[in-house]
This record gives sequence, C-alpha cells and structure tokens, in this order.
Amino acid sequence: MVYLTLLICFFASLIITPLVKKLAFLIGATDKPNQRKVHTKIMPRLGGLAIFISFLIGLAVLRPEQEHTMAILIGACIIVIIGVIDDMMELSAKVKFIGQTAAALIVVLSGVQVEYINLPFDGGIHLGMLSVPLTILWIVGITNAINLIDGLDGLAAGVSTIALITISAMAMLKGDLFVMSIGAILIGSTLGFLKYNFHPAKIFMGDTGALFLGFMISVLSLLGFKNVTMLSLIVPVIILGVPISDTFFAIIRRIVHKKPLSAPDKSHLHHCMLRLGYSHRQTVLLIYAMAASFGLAAIIFSMSTVWGAMIIGVILLLAIEIFVEKVGLVGSEYKPLLRFLSTKDAGNSSDK
Repeated sequence: MVYLTLLICFFASLIITPLVKKLAFLIGATDKPNQRKVHTKIMPRLGGLAIFISFLIGLAVLRPEQEHTMAILIGACIIVIIGVIDDMMELSAKVKFIGQTAAALIVVLSGVQVEYINLPFDGGIHLGMLSVPLTILWIVGITNAINLIDGLDGLAAGVSTIALITISAMAMLKGDLFVMSIGAILIGSTLGFLKYNFHPAKIFMGDTGALFLGFMISVLSLLGFKNVTMLSLIVPVIILGVPISDTFFAIIRRIVHKKPLSAPDKSHLHHCMLRLGYSHRQTVLLIYAMAASFGLAAIIFSMSTVWGAMIIGVILLLAIEIFVEKVGLVGSEYKPLLRFLSTKDAGNSSDK
C-alpha cells in the first residue's frame, strides 16, 4: 500500500503542478530576475503548494496513524501558509522565523524531541530543559538549510528527495512504518513536481516548497533518531550533509568577511560550482551525487562499530573541508588545510 500511495502522490503532483503554475501567475507569486538570481525571466514560484496538496492526498489515502500526526500536520500548515504569503509578497526574515518557531514548537510540545543521549563508551546526557530549545533549533535550522540551497532548477527538490529516500530506507530497516510511510508520500509528491522543476524549470517550488520540505525532513529525522546514542544522532546530520555544510560555511563566510548573517550573497555551493565552469545541469547533478554519497555514508555509519563510525566521521570531515577549500565556499583565500598539506609535501620533497 505504501508503494501504491507513492505512485498516487507522484501522479497527483504531475496533474496539480500545472494548475498551481497558473494560480501563481494569477495571484502574483512570481520570481523576477535580479543580479543574485540565475534565471533570466519571470518565473512562477508557488510550486511547493502542489507538493503539499499531493502530500495531503497521500495522507488521506494511506492514513498513517501515530500520536504526533496531527501536530506535524498543523506545523506543516503553518509553514505552508508562511511560504505562500512569502512567495506572493516576500515576508521579512523576522516574521518567517517567528512562524517557523511556532510550527516547530507545536511539534516539540507533542513529544517530538531529543531528551536523552547515550554516550559511545559510558553513561549518557539528560538534556533536561535544553531538550525543547535544541529540538526547535534543529527543526528551524534544517527548514532554512533546505531553503538556502534552493538556488538552481531542481536542486532543492532533488536533494530533498535523496534525503527522504535515505531516511525512509533506514526507517524500513528499523521497522518504523510511520516514518517510512510519510517519507514515501513526500518522495512521490516531490518527484512529480521535479518533472516541471528540473532544468530548464517551468516553475519554482518557492519558499512554500523549500520550507515545507525542510520542515518535514527535520521532523522525520527527529522521529527516526530521537533518544539514541551520540553516534546515531550524527546520522541525520550526515544524511543532510549538503544543506547543512552549505549553511554552516555560509555562516563562516559571513563572519570572515564581517557581513550580517542574514546578508544574501552569490557564494553558496551551487554558485561556486557555476563559477568553476560547470553548466547549470552539471552542477545540479554533481550536487545530487554528493547528496547520494552522504546518504550512503549515513547508512554505512549507522551499521558500523563505534570506532568504525568515528573513523568514517573523521574522513567525512576532512573530505568536506578539502572540498570547501577547493571550490572556495568560504572565500578564494580560505585554504588552511590545503596550505598545510602543500607545506608538508614541500617539506617531504626537500628531505629527499
């Protein structure tokens, strides 16, 4: 029934997206080109509404039951309302943050929160009063991380789908039917939309889609990995390696260049790869490959021993840092690890 519902959501999204495209032009939910944008013509940007409606159809068909379902649905509705209004008239960052926090709080108060972490070798940490703010921070952070990578045709939709496939696969392995079912509904809904969103896009998902997918991914990852070991808690971070890395280094970049954290720029991962000479389509496909690699690494990480997981974690961190320095994600002059390695190589050559 789960796979049938996935197909129903896929075809529902295929049918609904062109209707939403017409609605976007009708209500003025369009994206005009500017110096920060890659596109060169006015584009409808309400596509996330098609994903959300298809998601609701999937819920009605499959009826996945769990104690947190209503809270998640209410939170998702708040997020979508914020997104639709923003796609029409561009809300301030403050208003969006308040709405996102309210949606996250509803979910957290329903019981979706990380309360206890078992440490790898001995003992554990009760988060206590920190449980609520840290869980809200995770939901709001991932919600915005997906939004930040929504800069090229099909990028956020594809990366989100890959993350959802990984989360659903791991939920299936663990026997978590609820997370697997919601994941499948979202996968079908997003893939149907992706047909119209992949380069050259006919419609953008806008904040409606990016915020909704980010919110749902953050909540599903919490449901799948709450009250677990410290190492297992890292799994959702690895799954979302692409948007989290892009967001983290965007913050570092703005601190290094002494700019406000909310200041927009053209130095996100996709911008850097375009500057390196990759085409629009090549950039998107390469970032898909990175997201899939993170997903595979997450699955291997979750099945490893403590020491094996730690080794994988160190390798991932080093690989991310080298890649960041190579593409100039923080800045063209930020190359501490590459400089260190080149110095070591030079030293070894002189010794010979």
